[in-house]
Amino acid sequence: MAITLEKFAADCHAALKAQPGTPGREKIRDLVRQALSDPAFVAQYIPEGTPERKVLYEDPEFGFTILAHGYVGPKGSKPHDHGPSWAIYGQAAGETTMTDWKCLARPTDSAPGKAEAIRDYVMKPGDAYLYDVGVLHSPERKTDTRLLRIEGLNMAKVKRFPYEAVAPAARAAE
Repeated sequence: MAITLEKFAADCHAALKAQPGTPGREKIRDLVRQALSDPAFVAQYIPEGTPERKVLYEDPEFGFTILAHGYVGPKGSKPHDHGPSWAIYGQAAGETTMTDWKCLARPTDSAPGKAEAIRDYVMKPGDAYLYDVGVLHSPERKTDTRLLRIEGLNMAKVKRFPYEAVAPAARAAE
């Protein structure tokens, strides 16, 4: 039986209600993996031609937002967190190289934060990762990709501050 968006959203809501915090988020990550393993779910909610940011659902009680993302061609971002929120990235199609970062300095109103790369890994279709509050990461896509992403809050409504990458050798010279 195909997973519907309504059922998926209700299961995510129930996971957070039963286990607020990281345990509930980890359960949602597992639900994202299940949804991505359902070809009918992916075809219906994250089809080819999906825009870069499409809100599928916003939870009225907890504020988490379910999004579909479609990227054409290469696209990447600098190290970032999700401010006061968390995010789960689920790969629906294509591949994303994700980099995890160590925070060396948090950003301020007047200066970007500083971060050092820790590791790179490739997200393939069906993979899902939780980036909890304050966890720095950056995606890079070399070809067309589609993702299912959950934000703990609708990030379109949240101000975030930038980070800049610091190379290990540059850090030692500081």
